[in-house]
Amino acid sequence: MPPRLLPCGDSALTIQIGETIDAECNARIIALAAEVEAAVRAGALEGVQDIVPTYRSLLVCYDPERIRGAELGSRLLALAGQPRVTAQARRLWRVPCLYGGEVGQDLEEMAHMKGLTPEELIALHSGADYRVYMIGFAPGFAYLGGQPEILHTPRLPKPRQNIPRGAIGIGGQQGNINSVAGPSGWRFLGWTPVRSFDASRPEPFLFRAGDHVRFHPVAPDEARALEARSAAGEMIVTPEEIRA
Repeated sequence: MPPRLLPCGDSALTIQIGETIDAECNARIIALAAEVEAAVRAGALEGVQDIVPTYRSLLVCYDPERIRGAELGSRLLALAGQPRVTAQARRLWRVPCLYGGEVGQDLEEMAHMKGLTPEELIALHSGADYRVYMIGFAPGFAYLGGQPEILHTPRLPKPRQNIPRGAIGIGGQQGNINSVAGPSGWRFLGWTPVRSFDASRPEPFLFRAGDHVRFHPVAPDEARALEARSAAGEMIVTPEEIRA
């Protein structure tokens, strides 16, 4: 579909470039976000205060005293009309996951629902290559695509009131990594000591849209040791660069 502008109040615009959720559409949004950021840094686009890439649209917040919405919209449409998605290095995070246990409380029930053993479900979940489609809902909360279809599972009818930071779950066809503790209706398979949000870091959000994630199972002792290192401020994972 051609790019479509949608007003969001008097100080924000959304530019939508697709109707479906797929990697190609998401890559175009991420490329457009980079174009807008570059224009702002170069002083070629004034008044932009924040940009938020999502699955298939880009939210641009602006100061209406510095730029009119109509002018900004025209500039965004011009940028969106210039295809700039090229092969480039991507970041791959290998995230340790303690499957089951207190946090991964839905593992056995989900395995039963799917006609799998818990070990087979873990192998499927940890064998997939996940794409970070967007960061949202909570600071640093990563929405993941690429989940095997057999693991697609509706959310719980009644949300639980307190799911801890680091919980790894499934909601519909999406996966997630919980960034902060809070209520959730997702179904959770495990927990990671990796902190996807830490306000004390120079870059508080660990993951970015367009990153890739692969989970690998760890035993309880290893998970506790990694958590101790993480609590002490150590970065326990670093990304690898892979070619698109």
